[in-house]
Amino acid sequence: MILSREEFERIRVQAETEYPSECCGVVLAKGDAPGERLLLPCRNVQNELHAKDPVRHPRDARTAYHIDPQDLLRIGRFESDGYGIRTIYHSHIDAGAYFSETDKKNALIQDEPAYPEAVHVVLSVASGKVAGAAAFAWSPDRREFLPVECEVA
Repeated sequence: MILSREEFERIRVQAETEYPSECCGVVLAKGDAPGERLLLPCRNVQNELHAKDPVRHPRDARTAYHIDPQDLLRIGRFESDGYGIRTIYHSHIDAGAYFSETDKKNALIQDEPAYPEAVHVVLSVASGKVAGAAAFAWSPDRREFLPVECEVA
């Protein structure tokens, strides 16, 4: 299972509420037990980065996301408690649900995925409504992110 129905619904609401900015967040889990899952919506600070340094951060939150460092610290605390990142999600604004070159670049550190077991879910939000979703997983054999069934249980 990539997302439960409740998780998908919460992400859908977040994506539509934060439109016209990209939303972002993660799903963490401890083991495979359904009760040990946490959905953590994160704050997209891309507009703030763009306002402070538009040369270094030429894109705003309509076309990019950057997870708030405070949220990253919170995620790290859960990881130290035994949770692992299962899903990383974000939305594309008035564009399709695809894994862009920027998405790939941001998911890799020195050509290796930061979270090789995580599935990346991208939601397409058009005119303020979620129009679709797609999921992508790292293929160690192909050395790229490939589309996978976007399972909602």
